[in-house]
Amino acid sequence: MRPVEASLPELSLPELRRYGRHLTLAEVGESGQRRLKAGSVLVVGAGGLGSPLALYLAAAGVGTIGIVDFDAVEESNLQRQIAHGTSAVGKSKLGSITARLVDLNPHVTVVPHEAYLHRSNALEIVRKYDVIVDGTDNFATRYLVNDACVLEGKPNVYGSILRFEGQASVFDARVGPCYRCLFPEPPPPGVVPSCAEAGVLGVLPGVIGSIQATETIKLLLGAGDTLVGRLLLYDALEMRFREMRLRKDPRCPICGDEPSIRELQDYDALCGVKPHEGASDQITARELADRLARGEDLVLVDVREPHELAIARFPNALHVPLRTVPARAGELPRERLLVLTCHKGIRSQRALEILRELGFTRLRNLAGGIDSWSREVDSSVPRY
Repeated sequence: MRPVEASLPELSLPELRRYGRHLTLAEVGESGQRRLKAGSVLVVGAGGLGSPLALYLAAAGVGTIGIVDFDAVEESNLQRQIAHGTSAVGKSKLGSITARLVDLNPHVTVVPHEAYLHRSNALEIVRKYDVIVDGTDNFATRYLVNDACVLEGKPNVYGSILRFEGQASVFDARVGPCYRCLFPEPPPPGVVPSCAEAGVLGVLPGVIGSIQATETIKLLLGAGDTLVGRLLLYDALEMRFREMRLRKDPRCPICGDEPSIRELQDYDALCGVKPHEGASDQITARELADRLARGEDLVLVDVREPHELAIARFPNALHVPLRTVPARAGELPRERLLVLTCHKGIRSQRALEILRELGFTRLRNLAGGIDSWSREVDSSVPRY
């Protein structure tokens, strides 16, 4: 429902000058710009997607922009997270992006939420904003954002990226499907790799984040045809956009005819995230270094892809890419301790689970992968 025009905030003379190219658009005009100034948007995540979408929302004059994040800027972020600069490495992402937005447009209010979005705080945060934009990179938070939006009656502007491909949609259970209508259950842990594991083209979040910003602005303006009921698919390598039509699922557990979900859940458990379970399967980089120094009988198995070995590698490690583990399991000695490693410890954990299902019992996963080895043991090993 649009706010009554008389209640909309006025534009100052500097704002009129700043937003001149909007004011000349009949679909925006002065009244539309005032709607943007009155609008409030919550951006969940200040990373790859959050960076471009927050920058464009601020530049467009969205009056209040809330941002949820609790992470720090790393050097590897800078290839795609354009809200942050080299001087911000090691600092709070939230502080970095807040300073950038305020510098970009001092007429907007940025509300930082330096918190881990959780079922204990999500509803309280979400209900304060008109539109919620999902810039997350994990399934647990994605389902949390969706469910909070459904329960609070908010539109959820969705985006997702991996390697060279991206997706975007607008989920609004009041007028169309929600995220659970498309994906009722999350995939099993380890099936879908993270961007850290699979990589992501640096400009890809710029494309998808800009689409999310566009949809958000249209929602605040009440203009145009949004992506409600449509999933936009983008392939950067082929430079193609495709579209899938989406329908509301009457059996959806949260927005269907007979919803079974009436409150927020334990989303880590839902998505199979068990941070502390299986700790006995993990070995730290320092523990591995100590064992190697003592000459312990172990086999280091690197499950990364061949092109990654050219960047950084362990000497004397057996190379068995994750996709080949089931077929090559017979090459691995069952009687010796196998220490599995990859880039960040995610694919190697999946390899450990595969080998355990095949009857292997002497298994350890290098927590943090070769990246932790570089940080904690041998800084001469390149990080990527």
